[in-house]
Amino acid sequence: MGVVVPLGSKNETAKKASLKKLQSLVADDLSKVNKVIVDRMSSRVPLIPELAGHLVASGGKRLRPLMTLASAHMCGYSGERHIQLAACVEFIHTATLLHDDVVDESDLRRGNATANALWGNQASVLVGDFLFSRAFQLMVKDGSLKVLDILSTASAIIAEGEVLQLVTSNDTSTSEDAYLEVISNKTAALFSAACRIGAVVADRPKAEEEALESYGRNIGITFQLIDDVLDFSAKQATLGKTVGDDFSEGKITLPIILAFRRGDDEERSFWIRTLENLDQQEGDLEHAMGLLEKHGALEDTIERARHYGAKARDAIGFFPASEEQQALVDVIDFCIERAH
Repeated sequence: MGVVVPLGSKNETAKKASLKKLQSLVADDLSKVNKVIVDRMSSRVPLIPELAGHLVASGGKRLRPLMTLASAHMCGYSGERHIQLAACVEFIHTATLLHDDVVDESDLRRGNATANALWGNQASVLVGDFLFSRAFQLMVKDGSLKVLDILSTASAIIAEGEVLQLVTSNDTSTSEDAYLEVISNKTAALFSAACRIGAVVADRPKAEEEALESYGRNIGITFQLIDDVLDFSAKQATLGKTVGDDFSEGKITLPIILAFRRGDDEERSFWIRTLENLDQQEGDLEHAMGLLEKHGALEDTIERARHYGAKARDAIGFFPASEEQQALVDVIDFCIERAH
């Protein structure tokens, strides 16, 4: 069986500490964000807070709202608008997770049964729609057309990314550029928007907006590339996902694209059978992991993640040194080192 490529010498404690620094810097604000989330999940229909609360409380790190809070702090903002907007970002993220799990027919997320596994697809989709609506209510309450434009555009881009992923799923001819377009839309768009609005609420110059937008976009790509590697790692078990979920669903991720391009005719026939035709047999996942190792596909995907991580580091380097700036730098390492 294949094993994930080691990423470096950092131990688990160091990795957790890199995110804890960010969490500690904005701890008071994050408590306020959580209160907004709980308040806004309330509904006269009991199933809505029950289902939404199941996912919100299931162990997510609140990474995207954390980045909104830290970005606003780094830009010198001292008001309260970033609290509501960080909650808005989390609602958008949670809504997309509910919809994703239905599309992917997932039964497990973060070690817990998915909402669709417990309440069914119809309830999950409708509560996801409810959370999107709550997010837009928070945008309207903020009163900034610019913020509304940034977050509504991100929501549309995410939806486009999901549809694009559906189109490329089970297609082994998918190019690396096409795949990067999928994850830029599906994952990186919300990271980018979450960071950018920190500069917007602080009324900072356009250059700072663009730097945070670039930071968020590149860290989002980094995050997703490492997720692609994790799908073929025993580390998945500790993250609450089954090893090989993407493989079993026929998803075309970067490790698959690289191994397919570098393989011979026999190996490509294997990928076509298992991913395009979804004709999977016992031992196929282990064979797939062996091919990924043979062609260095996991290691090269990690190197791609490091490349985008370096771009994120350059973007955040635009800002003067501060505790928040360093914490956002540390998030880059956290995203990459998750696979180790």
